[in-house]
This record gives sequence, C-alpha cells and structure tokens, in this order.
Amino acid sequence: MFLKPKKEKAQKAETAPVIEKKDLLYRENIRTGCAPTTKQEAILAAGKMLVETGYVEPEYAEAMLEREKTCSTFMGNGLALPHGVEAAKKRVLQSGISVQTFKEPIDWDGNQVRIVIGIAHLDILAQIAEAMLDEEVSENIADYDADKIYKVLTGKE
Repeated sequence: MFLKPKKEKAQKAETAPVIEKKDLLYRENIRTGCAPTTKQEAILAAGKMLVETGYVEPEYAEAMLEREKTCSTFMGNGLALPHGVEAAKKRVLQSGISVQTFKEPIDWDGNQVRIVIGIAHLDILAQIAEAMLDEEVSENIADYDADKIYKVLTGKE
C-alpha cells in the first residue's frame, strides 16, 4: 500500500523532533574590542561562534574561508561579511550571525576592517546592508557596545 492511513501519519508527526527556532543574533555572539588579528583568524572566529550557537555545522567555517579565496567579502565602510560558499548552504542549520568589532582595523586584502559579521545564510545580507546604509551607524558601529549592536542589527531592545 502506498498511502498510509491518517492515523499512522499523525503518530509519526508527533514523534518527529522539534527544532526550536533561533533568533538571528544573540548577545553572546557579539564580541567587541577584539584584538587585532588576521583576516583568516577573524573569519574562523566568526564561524566558530556560529557553530557554538548551533546555527551551522563545523564544516561551515572552512567554507567561509573558501568563499574568501574566490570573492572578497569586504563591503566598504570598514565592514566585512564572511559567509560560506553556495555548496555550504547544506551545512546551515538555521539562519544566524556573529559580530566582532576591532579597536584597530585589520587588513582585509588592503582594506581596513573594524567590524566582521559572520553570516550563516545569504538572505541575511539584505538586513545587514540596510542597517549599514545609515551613515552614522556605518561610521560608529565598531565603537558600539554589544547591546547597541544588537539593537541596530535586530531592531530589538
């Protein structure tokens, strides 16, 4: 028989694991005043935060480095948005971001970066881009504390 009785389908749905929807950003995924580092170390740190919070599988951090080899994630205004290559989307468990700010700019292929936002899904780019279009935000976000960054990127208090 190809079709299962409705009763069996209902029982199977009740036993399926329930995955709790995560917020896009948690305060613990915001690290401010980070010490100067290399671009690669900043990307791996961004990926590690995404892994530790359960947004991505561990392989995603390496896919973020792979993306950087083919296309710089420097966006201008001191901002870099590292994210995984297209093939790594299957390693994303839920959409999420991580944030690092640096007291001193880090070199990003000849560009100066003070804020690195790791992205666990490409659809998030529009939300971050919109926040960073505000000139005051883009000029000052690297000096904000975690609460203010959280508010700017999520719209929540």
